[in-house]
Amino acid sequence: MSRSLHASVCLLLAAAALAGCSHRDDNVYQGYVEGEFVYLGASQSGKLTQLSVARGQTVAAGAPVFTLESIDESAALQQAQQQLAAARAQLADIQTGKRTPEVNINKAQLAQAAANAHKAALQLTRDEAQFRAGGIAKAQLDDSRSAADAAAAQVSELRNQVEVARLPGRVQQITAQTAQVDAAQAVLAQAQWKLDQKRVSAPAEGLVYDTLYRVGEWVQAGNPIVQLLPPQNVKVRFFVPETVVGGLAPGRALTIHCDGCAADVPAKISYVSRSVEYTPPVIYSNENRAKLVFMVEAHPSAADAVKLRPGQPVAVRLQ
Repeated sequence: MSRSLHASVCLLLAAAALAGCSHRDDNVYQGYVEGEFVYLGASQSGKLTQLSVARGQTVAAGAPVFTLESIDESAALQQAQQQLAAARAQLADIQTGKRTPEVNINKAQLAQAAANAHKAALQLTRDEAQFRAGGIAKAQLDDSRSAADAAAAQVSELRNQVEVARLPGRVQQITAQTAQVDAAQAVLAQAQWKLDQKRVSAPAEGLVYDTLYRVGEWVQAGNPIVQLLPPQNVKVRFFVPETVVGGLAPGRALTIHCDGCAADVPAKISYVSRSVEYTPPVIYSNENRAKLVFMVEAHPSAADAVKLRPGQPVAVRLQ
């Protein structure tokens, strides 16, 4: 074999070897892990007095996360509770009428007035007889008649007072005081809500990805204090060409391969973009960099999501 022929054969073999090394599985696509973080903050401003979690800790749903200073809110809650108690007491007082001792006083006054009326009536009877016999003047008879009428009127007045004392307040008074009770209950609910906002718990199980404040620092309302990553918020993004996207739909199974993982992680497609875009720079692939692709998102199960970390590059194999 000549030197030139030998060189040609070597070049062909090298080219074939390079072609074999550059072969890529068309069913595998590059992607990365992404986390949709939950930023926990408070609707009220205050000094951070307690931070119950640390970075890297996994917390259960409902576990306490942080507490802000709540002296003002606690005082407002106590004031609202006292105001509600006072409003309810006033409503009960209006609905029940006067107390029994007060009614008894009115009854005693009525009995006294009835005795005076009876005495005045007897005196009037005697004076009428004396007037007919000519024993007294007409003026004295008129005085007796007026005294008897006044005593009878007083009896009628006190009898009505006893009846009124037994009655509850007027409908309008009860309605107005009921509205006062409702308003006090609303103020109490508002005060309780503001106090509850100073104590924040985890809305779901998740990883404490980061803590953004330290104990003793002042936190403005709405500022996040803890960055939480629930496992169901971990997803994988990868990109496929237009020749593949037509066959993808939510629910399709795939596997996720990552460096250092003991085994591939199963997942299912949850979203397929309808908009075309350029391959993002984070996907380091010379073959795909210049192509237009479609973004696809997939979610692993919550149990498998803890094996992945946001920002981690992965390889996705479609099933």
